[in-house]
Amino acid sequence: MIVFDLICGSQVCSSQGHVFEGWFASSEEFAAQKQTGLLCCPVCGDSDIRKAVMAPNVGAKGNQALASAPAASEAEESPAAPAAESAVAVQNVPEITQKMQDMIGELAKAQSQMLEKSTWVGTDFASKARDIHYGESDPELIHGQTSEEEAQDLLDEGISVAPLPLPVVPPEAKN
Repeated sequence: MIVFDLICGSQVCSSQGHVFEGWFASSEEFAAQKQTGLLCCPVCGDSDIRKAVMAPNVGAKGNQALASAPAASEAEESPAAPAAESAVAVQNVPEITQKMQDMIGELAKAQSQMLEKSTWVGTDFASKARDIHYGESDPELIHGQTSEEEAQDLLDEGISVAPLPLPVVPPEAKN
């Protein structure tokens, strides 16, 4: 398996797009999924996806841990070549510390446990939420996709909805 940082071409929320991770069997598998239109942004649904610039996560050998540290700081001090367009998209992303990774992991675990008791309704979320609220369907926990405007309309009608803290991959998009 190979992990790529991906970025969408969305101009909706920011001029830079949304950065997210994708796991693939190989680089060829990424290219095949992109070509067939199977990739989309988990935040906005945009299908204009490209690889973002990322640094490989290669651990140092035990006897080279101290020797590699100065090289990294020297590289930061030396003038860099002009950055590629996709590098600009991720240059302002804060460094993720181990504590932040652990917190996100715990949040993902809690969200996953909650969603196990919930039914995926996809883009029919607003309609299903109204049916449940007005007694046209049996009460149940649901999750799905809707626009910000539609979510606000639901709240204005007195229907309890809340955004999920982390993106959800639709069941039909899972490998």
